[in-house]
Amino acid sequence: MLVKKKQYAFLLRVIDSWSSKDIINDDQAIKLKESIGILRFDWKRLARYSFWIAAISLAISIFTLVLDDVIFEILKNLFKMPPLFKSIIIAFCSVAFYIWGFVRRQKKPDKYFTNESLLFIGAILTGVALAFLGVAVDTGSGHFSILILFAVLVYLGIGITFPSTLMWVTGLLALGTWLGTETGYLSGWGAYFLGMNYPLRFVLLGVILVAASFFLQKSRFNHVANSNSAMGYLYLFISLWIMSIFGNYGDITSWHSASVTELLIWSLIFGLTALVTIVIGLKNDDSVARKFGITFLFINLYTKYFEYFWDVAHKAVFFALLAISFWLVGRYSERVYNLLKCRIEDLNND
Repeated sequence: MLVKKKQYAFLLRVIDSWSSKDIINDDQAIKLKESIGILRFDWKRLARYSFWIAAISLAISIFTLVLDDVIFEILKNLFKMPPLFKSIIIAFCSVAFYIWGFVRRQKKPDKYFTNESLLFIGAILTGVALAFLGVAVDTGSGHFSILILFAVLVYLGIGITFPSTLMWVTGLLALGTWLGTETGYLSGWGAYFLGMNYPLRFVLLGVILVAASFFLQKSRFNHVANSNSAMGYLYLFISLWIMSIFGNYGDITSWHSASVTELLIWSLIFGLTALVTIVIGLKNDDSVARKFGITFLFINLYTKYFEYFWDVAHKAVFFALLAISFWLVGRYSERVYNLLKCRIEDLNND
């Protein structure tokens, strides 16, 4: 097994510790050490970056191609077709990329990034096909969120059956788009829907996604639970952060007339949610919850500082408080680490 250099050193220390405490004998220790090696180069990361660069280069290539006069005329004639025909042709291309991705996954499951990139191209083409379909069937109602909902079902369906984390996340992003457009349409594109502004609606979406993650973890679809949880926390905390600044208001005039107490209540809700998330993360050993909770707890605190104290307090005070806060976090983390280390040593001695 090939591991990174730091992981290799850690594993050697673990094996030496087991050997010194007679948990394993010398022969077993030698075999374990011989079974691991140092990964000299992170090929996985290189593959990821290479596919990103390939996607960007492809976009530049297409853009350059379109600028060519001859090619531009051909594409112009092609796109003179009725929108429905365009939608059908692009939809077939989209399905072809999905099938290609599925087939490659069966034959070459180790080519993860290539397979994912094929699905992502299919997802883009699906969106384009639905856009042309919307033009073809448009009645002037402006209810295009139905097409977005169809895209959500396609992306989530592929993401959960393929399985594909990228497609699942794409589906959740499309779900947020659908929520915004659907509630906007139902409210006549006003600022409120059932008394909620846009950020508050996404707070509810975040809560639903986080709650759904706990059920996904205990189901046969647990492979998407972590990405579902991450997207849920992202929706939840970014929306709460906006709520802590602007409250449940839909226009600047109403926001200027808001009381400090009302906005402070939203900040307290934001902070309390972050603390609860940290506790959940520590209790369930959920690194996603811990990281989101800690990150947005500090974002909340520093946002309030900039709102209320930046103009009146000396800048040295701000950075001193910043240093003290991170020192306290480091001190607490060190204490927890030492406590866990002692407990592991006690278990080994027993």
